[in-house]
Amino acid sequence: MALVSLPFAARAQVATAVKPVQFGIAGGAALPTSDLSDGVSTGWNATGTVAFNPTLIPLGVRIDGAYNRFGAKGGVDGNLAFTSLTGNLLYKIPAAAVSPYLIGGAGWYRASASSGGVSVADNHFGWNVGGGLSMPLSGFDTFIEARYNQVQGDNGSAKFIPVTFGVMF
Repeated sequence: MALVSLPFAARAQVATAVKPVQFGIAGGAALPTSDLSDGVSTGWNATGTVAFNPTLIPLGVRIDGAYNRFGAKGGVDGNLAFTSLTGNLLYKIPAAAVSPYLIGGAGWYRASASSGGVSVADNHFGWNVGGGLSMPLSGFDTFIEARYNQVQGDNGSAKFIPVTFGVMF
């Protein structure tokens, strides 16, 4: 329904500026939320991405590999990390310069924790949803986004929000 409501001229204008396949890197802060924020402090994120952009519609697919790492609170020597591989749908709202977009998807998350030389890890299902802004520059695009991530566990779920800045080539 949303595609029909977009003027054809706007879709055609966006289509000429979009590359069909893009590769990108991103990084930024990872903010723990809910119960996760009780035990860990703000961490960092690194992400690699491959995007597939159809030429006539503003809906694309993005595959993201991400690493989010958090340090333990309270002087405890330890950390918690989430490595993920997710498939996401990305809906770009057509605009001339700065384009807002919505993103969401699901995939594999590996939770690993280490403290005092002892490490444990486990695989889980997780999902994410968020939004961002992309801006085309000469030969590449930049973006800033925030995504709510929820990793399902055996005894509940872990929730965090990476806020990242990236470049797409």
